[in-house]
Amino acid sequence: MDRSLAIKIISFFTIFVLFALWELIGPRRPLKVSKTSRWITNLGIIVIGNGLTFLLSPIVPLAVSTIATERGWGILPLIPFPGAVRIVLGIVFLDFIMYLQHVLLHNLPLFWRFHKTHHTDLDLDVTSGLRFHPFEIILSLLIKDAAIILLGTSVESVFLFEILLNGSSMFNHSNIYVSPLIDKVLRLIVVTPDMHRVHHSILPQETDSNFGFNLPWWDRLLGTYRAQPSAGHERMTIGLSEYQDEKKTFLHWALIIPFLAEPRIKKDGKNK
Repeated sequence: MDRSLAIKIISFFTIFVLFALWELIGPRRPLKVSKTSRWITNLGIIVIGNGLTFLLSPIVPLAVSTIATERGWGILPLIPFPGAVRIVLGIVFLDFIMYLQHVLLHNLPLFWRFHKTHHTDLDLDVTSGLRFHPFEIILSLLIKDAAIILLGTSVESVFLFEILLNGSSMFNHSNIYVSPLIDKVLRLIVVTPDMHRVHHSILPQETDSNFGFNLPWWDRLLGTYRAQPSAGHERMTIGLSEYQDEKKTFLHWALIIPFLAEPRIKKDGKNK
């Protein structure tokens, strides 16, 4: 097995098991829906998504980064910084691109059709951080590839970023209790579960906030930061108003939701 793939797999399962156990020991909120049915759906989507990624291996970010590095493409190789600095810059720039992508997923109707599969989960836990429609995975791959080619992001940056993105997504979707004091400090440098949970509120003005994945700075700098949900973390409703039926949490629903006609009700009262 390729060494980079082995490291990714080991890190994935280590992080997944860590937060899954933490959720059992110290949950943040009581669950609304059967965990078994949700896990069947979310893990099913993960399997399909990983299978798709395997089939699309020639365009996965690490492969594209290798080609870009070999051919000297992009902006970062032109900057006379030490290699370690360029690696860090590459990670930070990619994180900003993912923030922008997330904003577009919420504001472009076609993109939202696929992204709303992620938001129809009626609870949040470690599996929610991996619940993305296969078509959204393809879209995200293409956007990351374009960013890597433009920036000339190194293989090391892309490799570390992919692990961080995967791990932070599982972390900030986890149903784990973190004390308010620790959370207040942590969210200065990373997106915490309490910070990201606001983004999964049923209230559109809260759904359209806290778009960050790894770093919380973009939301603060660009005016999309919201500290807490208006109803509080224990009482807030998670999901979308048009998908509160538990039957629509099953795997086949998660896959066909983008092709249904339900509009999204925005905060200005207009449909999207």
